[in-house]
Amino acid sequence: MATYDPSMVYFVGAGPGDPELITLKGYNILSQADVVIYAGSLINKELLNYCKPEAECHDSAYLHLDQITELMVSGIKAGKLVVRLQTGDLSLYGSIREQGEELGKHGIGFRSVAGVSSFLGAASELGVEYTVPEVSQSLVITRMAGRTPTPELESIERFAAHQTSMAIFLSVQGIESVVKQLLKGGYPQETPAAVVYKATWDDCQIIRGDLTNIAEQVNAAGINKTALILVGRFLGEEYHYSKLYDAEFSHEYR
Repeated sequence: MATYDPSMVYFVGAGPGDPELITLKGYNILSQADVVIYAGSLINKELLNYCKPEAECHDSAYLHLDQITELMVSGIKAGKLVVRLQTGDLSLYGSIREQGEELGKHGIGFRSVAGVSSFLGAASELGVEYTVPEVSQSLVITRMAGRTPTPELESIERFAAHQTSMAIFLSVQGIESVVKQLLKGGYPQETPAAVVYKATWDDCQIIRGDLTNIAEQVNAAGINKTALILVGRFLGEEYHYSKLYDAEFSHEYR
C-alpha cells in the first residue's frame, strides 16, 4: 500500500453515500489516517470503520472554519496524517479553496482526492444516462440561489432555456420555486423530473414525475434536504441508439 505525506492535509471525496463507493485511493488514505475530520451527517459514518482504531475522528458539523483549521494544523504539527473527509466529489460545492487558503497561512499544503459525486450516484439509482443520443448531449449542474447567491447569468431560469439535462443541488427545500423558474425559463410542463433522496444510501428514496406534479410529491414525502432534483427529457422514453457500436461505425474512438 502507498504511503502518504504527513506534512500536508488530504482532502478526500467520500462518495455519494454507499461506503463501497469511495475510491481505492481514498480508502487507502483513510485507513492510514491519524486524524479524520468528517462532514457531519453528510458522510456515511460506516466509512469511519475503515479508520484505524486509534484514529481521532472529529465531526465538523458544529465547527466553524477556524476550528476546523486548528484541528488540521495541530495534527500536522504533531506529525500526524490528517484527512478532511468531504462529501461526494469535493470538486462540487466542496469549499476546498477557503480551507486551503487557511492552511496556506500556516505554511501547510494539501492534496485533493477525487470522489464519486451524488449526481452520478443518483443516475445509477435511476438506471439512466444524462446524455441520450438525439435527446440531450449536455448536463447542467447548478443550484438555486439562497444564502449563497448565484451569478445572474447562472440562474435556473436562464439555464432552463437550453432544455437539456439538469442536476440541481442544494435546492429541494425550495422545489416549488425551482419548478417555477424551470417553467418560466422554457421547459414544457410535461418535462420529466425526478428527486433522489440520499442516493446510494440504504434509505435512498426516489420520486418520479414531471414539472406539473414533482413538487407536490416531494412535499408529501417530507423531503427537504440531502436530495438532488433531476430534470430533462433524458428521464423519458425517447431514445436513439448510439453510433459507437454500430456495425458500420469506425472503431477509432471505441
